[in-house]
Amino acid sequence: MTRRLVIYIVVLSIFAPSCKKNKLEWKQVEKIETNTANRLNRILFIDNNRGFVAGGDRFLEADILATENGGADWTLNNYPEAGKGLYGIARSASGRILAVGFDGKILLSDDEGTNWQFVQLSPWLSYKDVFLKADNSGIVIGGNSFNSGFIVHINEAGQSTDYDSMSVELNKLAMVDDNTGYISGYGMVMKTTDGGHNWSILDVKNDNFTGIHVLNSTEIWICGIAGSIYHSTDGGQNWDRLRNGNSLANKRYALKDIWFSDSRNGWAVGEEGLVIYTGDGGKNWKVYQSFTKDALHDISPTPDGHLMVAGDNGSLYKLYLD
Repeated sequence: MTRRLVIYIVVLSIFAPSCKKNKLEWKQVEKIETNTANRLNRILFIDNNRGFVAGGDRFLEADILATENGGADWTLNNYPEAGKGLYGIARSASGRILAVGFDGKILLSDDEGTNWQFVQLSPWLSYKDVFLKADNSGIVIGGNSFNSGFIVHINEAGQSTDYDSMSVELNKLAMVDDNTGYISGYGMVMKTTDGGHNWSILDVKNDNFTGIHVLNSTEIWICGIAGSIYHSTDGGQNWDRLRNGNSLANKRYALKDIWFSDSRNGWAVGEEGLVIYTGDGGKNWKVYQSFTKDALHDISPTPDGHLMVAGDNGSLYKLYLD
């Protein structure tokens, strides 16, 4: 054994335990029974009691989990008429709920999720996210294989009225209101101020941006699969790179989603069960103790003030903050 190797082992033995101790601990981690091994993609609470989780198998099953007691218990519902994985779900101000998925599959409900109607948009497209306006028209985005994306406008019947192709895959859609909003995608972020009819490319790049959180009309955070995190305080005109995912000096974080409760406290989730936290607006991040190795795709607040995460293999966890 060389002297250099001996030194390395000694140093590792000294610092590894301290690194583990520096990880944050949850007050409680509750694993939710979902009765599915399919991937879960998006969480949506519509009031203090009712909520949904959209997921399924990409090619075989459309799943929607539903709760009527604030997320304590969930019922699994499968929709064979759709039969493909669901990736986005949203509710309009007038009460319609719409879920979108692979191969142009849509499920919509006008009775708070009791019954769902199947609608087929253009097939062979991967629909990833949706926003519904007050009149139940909406915007749907998606894409395939990094270099192909689209923005679709739908009417109140859920049928396509306009289609714009893009040269990059689009991942997440976050609207401030019916007119102003943002899309995160492969290598770029876009903004609209006219309800999604026109989009401008913002000055932020160098990652596949998988998560976006809009706190208010001016403050936005985005994260990427390489681990980058950016922040804007002026509606996307200027951006601060809080974390460089391409830097060899930073630990590799494959991030999937990001959420902030206010301008200082935020969480991001990613591959291999990663959950990180910031208390200073994103300048510094700490890692939580691992509770799963499944990839986590979404993070959402619960009605009682805690957090819920969803991911691969039917993973759904409630994370207690205090």
